[in-house]
Amino acid sequence: MAGRWRDPHWALSALSVPLMMGTVSGARGTSTGLHITPLFAASGVNQTPMADCRTVCGLNVSDRCVFIRTNPDCHSSGGFLDYLEGIFCHFPSNLLPLAVTLYVFWLLYLFLILGVTASKFFCPNLSAISTTLKLSHNVAGVTFLAFGNGAPDIFSAMVAFSDPRTASLAIGALFGAGVLVTTVVAGGITILRPFMAASRPFLRDIAFYMVAVFLTFTALYRGRVTLVWALGYLGLYVFYVVTVIVCTWIYQWQRSQSLVYSMPGTPEMLPDSEDDKLSSNTSSYDYGDEYRPLFLYQETTVQILAGALNPLDYRKWRNQSVSWRLLKVFKLPVEFLLLLTVPVVDPDKDDRNWKRPLNCLQLVLSPLVVVLTLQSGTYGVYEIGGLLPVWAVVVIVGTALASVTFFATSNSEPPRLHWLFAFLGFFTSALWINAAATEVVNILRSLGIVFRLSNTVLGLTLLAWGNSIGDAFSDFTLARQGYPRMAFSACFGGIIFNILVGVGLGCLLQIVRSHAEVKLEPDGLLVWVLAGALGLSLVFSLLSVPLQCFQLSKGYGFCLLFFYVSFLVVALLTEFGVIHLKSL
Repeated sequence: MAGRWRDPHWALSALSVPLMMGTVSGARGTSTGLHITPLFAASGVNQTPMADCRTVCGLNVSDRCVFIRTNPDCHSSGGFLDYLEGIFCHFPSNLLPLAVTLYVFWLLYLFLILGVTASKFFCPNLSAISTTLKLSHNVAGVTFLAFGNGAPDIFSAMVAFSDPRTASLAIGALFGAGVLVTTVVAGGITILRPFMAASRPFLRDIAFYMVAVFLTFTALYRGRVTLVWALGYLGLYVFYVVTVIVCTWIYQWQRSQSLVYSMPGTPEMLPDSEDDKLSSNTSSYDYGDEYRPLFLYQETTVQILAGALNPLDYRKWRNQSVSWRLLKVFKLPVEFLLLLTVPVVDPDKDDRNWKRPLNCLQLVLSPLVVVLTLQSGTYGVYEIGGLLPVWAVVVIVGTALASVTFFATSNSEPPRLHWLFAFLGFFTSALWINAAATEVVNILRSLGIVFRLSNTVLGLTLLAWGNSIGDAFSDFTLARQGYPRMAFSACFGGIIFNILVGVGLGCLLQIVRSHAEVKLEPDGLLVWVLAGALGLSLVFSLLSVPLQCFQLSKGYGFCLLFFYVSFLVVALLTEFGVIHLKSL
């Protein structure tokens, strides 16, 4: 691990046997041979070649732990846990299946953390910020709402791009999620409920997405992303936002000019009747109205704190299924921890979700979470002047601010600056998501090393599935409720944000941090298969949807599902070396 004291003579003697065996097979689907990197360049000892970390499983069991601890290619650049050291140093070799099983369960739980944080804390605060800034629904939808829905993908991409060894994981995840959403999710919507697609938004979104895919394909071919290229991604997204706003304004102007000849099925807006129906059907049921007491009473500070920290609604619990209760049990620890550390502002409530004792406590804990999760806690333990660590200073300042807030406010009425809690909650939940995404990336890389899988195939399967499963269920639910056109539009609109901001912002932050362009090293042929499949799926939809006069049938949905299954088979065959083609 970085920063660990190592004796170079001991490391050389331990690694002399496995590293002098010659060429070691690399990961499937990648080039074979040792990746030569100098380990002891500054020690005065003769330099020893270092192997790719995926070769660890080809070594003797007794040599694996030493190899993991001394090979720089096996060290993670961030995160709180060293998963490779846990597998090869703390678990006996005969318990390797148990270690992998535990890691898979922890991976699934991390996906659950990502989903809960994004849906219940990150998105509500973004909504409150957009309301505070008085943004229109269209601007908020393509900016803050898109950011909230795509938060797991964006943060996973940013974490993956921060390390050249996992950059292909980000490409695989973004492209894999694109193929999954534009085929499986879009096809499932049309199978559940055939409908007529909105023509102009569909053509607009698919055109922008094809341009984004082409930019990424070109970046992969060039093998690098420069500062201008990264800014081009973000600039294209800004242009997309402006286009959406202009299209919406034009449609509203046309509609105001002639209500009689307004075009049915036009994109950016639903008819008034559908708007009313949607708002009435999708609004969550307020269980509090049913059990509201006849006589109001004033809650004490302790009661307010206990009620605010309780993540379980017992009245809702009694009305839900067994599967919902089981999932809720797994969510309870995460929700309690997030309730304790992440403030949430709700503009729709009379009190804007002002909980005086909890909000004052969050003034201490939220900044503490920020400094302990930023760069995996590196800045939090830094000592100021050699006296106090940063986290202690943050606790002292936060306690003073919380004390002033507590004595200057009341339980019944939110203060004037309560809207600032939305920004604090936004940053805190963003860093929670970033921390979970870092662990996800590190686990996937560790599993890839154990099973000798490339980062690309892990990105297009596990990472893409995990980050897209929530959006898929949401879109399917919308389709079953009678809004397939809205769900279908979300398929293409959301992934534009993911790929443009994910690649653009991820590469931009890495360029600013390292003052060098981001190198992209495709994992052999698989990356080109993935990019080609995404391009073909978009071309297929671009040609077939207008040919159907935008009337999407179940046959179109089954064709998309067949396309994804075929792509997955080809990708796995390419990964395991069954399909051999010349590398580009």
